[in-house]
Amino acid sequence: MLLIKNVHLYAPEDLGVQDVLIVQGRIAHIEKNMKAVPYMDILDGSGKRMTPGLIDRHVHVTGGGGEGGFATRTPQIQLSSLIQAGITTVVGLLGTDGITRSMEDLLAKVKALKQEGISAYAMSGSYAVPSTTVTGSVKKDIMFLDEILGVKLALSDHRSSHIAYEDFLKLASEVRTAGMLSNKPGCMTLHMGDEQDDLAYVMKAIRNTGLPCSMFHPTHVTRNDRLFQRALQLLHMGGTIDITCDPHTCSAVWIRQANPKDYGRITLSSDGQGSWSTYDTLGNLTAIGVSSVSVLLQDIQTMLQNHDLSITECLSFVTANPAQVLGLYPKKGCIRAGSDADLLLFDNEWQLQDVMAKGTWLMRNQTLLKKGTFE
Repeated sequence: MLLIKNVHLYAPEDLGVQDVLIVQGRIAHIEKNMKAVPYMDILDGSGKRMTPGLIDRHVHVTGGGGEGGFATRTPQIQLSSLIQAGITTVVGLLGTDGITRSMEDLLAKVKALKQEGISAYAMSGSYAVPSTTVTGSVKKDIMFLDEILGVKLALSDHRSSHIAYEDFLKLASEVRTAGMLSNKPGCMTLHMGDEQDDLAYVMKAIRNTGLPCSMFHPTHVTRNDRLFQRALQLLHMGGTIDITCDPHTCSAVWIRQANPKDYGRITLSSDGQGSWSTYDTLGNLTAIGVSSVSVLLQDIQTMLQNHDLSITECLSFVTANPAQVLGLYPKKGCIRAGSDADLLLFDNEWQLQDVMAKGTWLMRNQTLLKKGTFE
C-alpha cells in the first residue's frame, strides 16, 4: 500500500495537486489531503507531475528490418529501453519480414515482457497476405489468444502483397466479427506506403459496407502530404489515425492540421526497433537504420515545452487515446480508481524521473530498478 502525496496529477486531465493511493497494483483512491493509516508507505510527490504510463501501439518487439539482407535484421527490444522511455504498455507487431520473423516468436516476446513487469499485446499478420498467424486463422488468433487485439496489413506499399479489394474486405470482415465475439477492438493496423492508392480501399469499404470506420487504423500517415490529407478525411469521418514520431519533426506540426474535435482519435507511436529505409527512383535501397522507442517520449516532451496544445491534449495522444481505440480503457491510459497503477513522475521541466508499472517501481530518480532477464 503506497500513498503518493501532494503530486500534480494529469490523469491525463489536469486534476491539480492530489494524493494518490495505490493498493495491490491498482489505483485505489484519489483525494486531496488524504490521511495516512498505519503500515502505509508514503512518498512525497511535491514538485512532481504524475501522468499515466505511455502506451506505444507500434513496436517491433522481436526486431524488424531486413530490407537490405540478413545483416540488416534489427534486434529485439530490451525491457530497459521501454522503461527509460516511460512505456508501460506496448503493442508488438511484425513488419516487412513475416518469413524469418514468426507470430509464435512475437507472441513469446510479448509474454516475456509481461513476465518482466510491463503490459504487452500484439497484432497478428505482417505486411503480406495471407496473414501470418499462430493458430492458422486471424479469427482464431483474435478470439482465443488474449494478447492479440487485431491484425496488421500493409497497403499502398511496394513491399506489400497488393491485396485485391475483395480480399481486403474479407479480411476486414473476419477481424470485425472476431472482435465482436471476443469483446476486443477487432482493429486493423494499416501500414501505409507511398503509392497513389493510399486509403482508397478503406474509403471504399466505409462507403459501400457496414464496416465501421473506427476499425481502420492507418499508421505512418505523415509519409507524404497527400496521404495525410486523406487520413484527415478518415479522421473526420470517425476513424483513427496513428502518427509515427519523427526525431526531426514534432508531431504537433501535423496534429494542428486536424480539427481539435477529432484529437481524441489521434494516436502517436514510435515504430521502435523497426528499420527506417530510403530508396532511389529505381527502387534501390540507399539508407537504412533502426528506430528507437525513445522518440515517443521525446516527441511529447517537445510538444509540452514548445507548442500551444494543452498538457491534457499532448498526454492523451500516448495515454487515453490509444487505450480507448485499442479497447484497454480505463484499465490503461488513465489514472483513476480501479485503473492499473501504471504511472510516471516528471519534474517541473517534464524530465522523466520515476516509472511504475502495475504498482511496482521500475525506475526511481532516473535509475533503473528492473532490467530484462538477460540484460
